[in-house]
Amino acid sequence: MPKTIIVTGASDGIGAAAARRLSIDGHRVVIVGRSPKKTSAIAAELGADHFVADFASLDSVRALAADIAAAYPRIDVLANNAGGVFGDPARTVDGHEKTMQVNHLAPFLLTNLLMPVLLDSRASVIQTSSDAARITGRLVVDDLDNDRGRSAVRTYGDAKLANILFTSELHARFGERGLSSAAFHPGTVATGFASDTASASMRFVYANPLIRRFIATPMSAATQLVWLAEGEPGTDWRPGGYYEKRALAKNTNPQTADAALARRLWETSAEMVGL
Repeated sequence: MPKTIIVTGASDGIGAAAARRLSIDGHRVVIVGRSPKKTSAIAAELGADHFVADFASLDSVRALAADIAAAYPRIDVLANNAGGVFGDPARTVDGHEKTMQVNHLAPFLLTNLLMPVLLDSRASVIQTSSDAARITGRLVVDDLDNDRGRSAVRTYGDAKLANILFTSELHARFGERGLSSAAFHPGTVATGFASDTASASMRFVYANPLIRRFIATPMSAATQLVWLAEGEPGTDWRPGGYYEKRALAKNTNPQTADAALARRLWETSAEMVGL
């Protein structure tokens, strides 16, 4: 049965590839992106509705949530795919570290603001995470804004770890009320990701043409998002889980199993975004 699927970060990369596949499969896809030009171009290509929002502004996220809630009385899937890593030490207009806000705080706020319609719809919420959660993530809840001078790479790992913990806490809080959640690692993908980071190592991995020959294309990476969006929670995948290659990830950061940490992250994030 066709679903109404909101995809953030859908103007490029994995999000755009997933939107194309979901649209071909007959779903009503709603495109959300930061660039007006790119977002409208993808929407026009697919004949889809679209919204422009900058996740570096929480007011922009609030406006986005209000517009989506007004337009769609039913949402079957919210795919929180928008993200990035930023080397610029400047804070967002809200005063938060940019990588953490764009990857975690903004989707946390969007999901919570849409919660009434998500619960009424018995929706699925999907987070695009990363293996960086395991490699560099060492989450310190009382330092989400990176005040202690950690690196862009470390902060990105923390944000992707926060995506997984948010997923598990969504399941703990709302699973019995019909909301399903999952996070996934798409692999290292040949997109424009990390082009804004000050980290030479990350720019090298994502931009080097030789390395890009051996990493996933956006379309191949998007298949996992499509699988989760089209699948039946509890049958095709287990709610609350973190997936890699369509299977529950086995080699994960030990912090992902810390239920108390997930609760504290939720409470701290709610304070930071004004919920």
